[in-house]
Amino acid sequence: MLRKIGFFVPLITLLFLSNFKVFAQTEIPAFDFLRVEPGARASALAGAFDTYTDDPNAMFYNPATLSTITQNKVSGGFGKYLLDINFGTLAYAQKYKDIGWFGLGVKYFDYGSFDRVDENGVATGETFGANDLMVSVGYSNYIYEVVNYGVTVKYLYSGIAEYKSSAVALDFGLLYLIPEQQIGISLGVNNLGAQLDSYIDTKEKLPLDLRLSFSKKLEHTPARISVTFSKLNESREKLIQHIKSFSIGGEFTFSEHVAVRLGYSNEKRQDMKLGTSLGIAGFSTGLGIKFADKYMFDYSLNSLGKVGSTHRVNVGYIFQ
Repeated sequence: MLRKIGFFVPLITLLFLSNFKVFAQTEIPAFDFLRVEPGARASALAGAFDTYTDDPNAMFYNPATLSTITQNKVSGGFGKYLLDINFGTLAYAQKYKDIGWFGLGVKYFDYGSFDRVDENGVATGETFGANDLMVSVGYSNYIYEVVNYGVTVKYLYSGIAEYKSSAVALDFGLLYLIPEQQIGISLGVNNLGAQLDSYIDTKEKLPLDLRLSFSKKLEHTPARISVTFSKLNESREKLIQHIKSFSIGGEFTFSEHVAVRLGYSNEKRQDMKLGTSLGIAGFSTGLGIKFADKYMFDYSLNSLGKVGSTHRVNVGYIFQ
């Protein structure tokens, strides 16, 4: 076992690249909608989802999870965000012969309609819309039946009134599973790419994200605990601040058909702080139900404290 773990440990040293310019990032990036949790199950776990297996929505976090799919699966979701923002997702995954596993992912945001005003702030009587779109194709396989690897190619589009922007990006991921201890370890780099077309004249960076995750199924309990450290590439004043953006999720599977989930996002809790009041900002919960052995339903509720809360619903189907 130590030999197998030794294969993966050197890869973790990539984390120290976060201090180099190739990974460092400080300014607010474009296409920040990529960081919004897409699926209900993952959102209920506060995004600590990089090591989860046999779920097509996990490809949004780590494309290496695609090679854990046991049957062809599809999942569609809908979410209500703040200020009447609506979004939808679609994920499909399957194995193709002996070539490997492939996945298709779509994420769409609709920000609604806005009144247009002139340079003096006077309404013109016209309206305009804004939306974001991501379409991704992923591939995954494994090395020596020990380490799963994956890559996703993504096309990004954003439109605000007559202004448009597009970009291409890649996700890379590794996933190491220890079945006998029911442990998962993952390392990934998401949103590595660049804009093709900018809104006006200035091109912006994408929300590059270096992620490290761990999960463990607790013995003699129905609980699986997962921890994800994200944004490890972002510049920080102190080394300890690199782990500021962490999420913890717990999934409690009471039967083959029912699961309850809880999550905590430290970053969201700090971002939603208003004065001295935090409330339950950063906490999330959800429910998963499987019925007729091929249908899946997931729901999540995420608290943003006094700002409000968000809701997500996913419906999945297993092809048999």
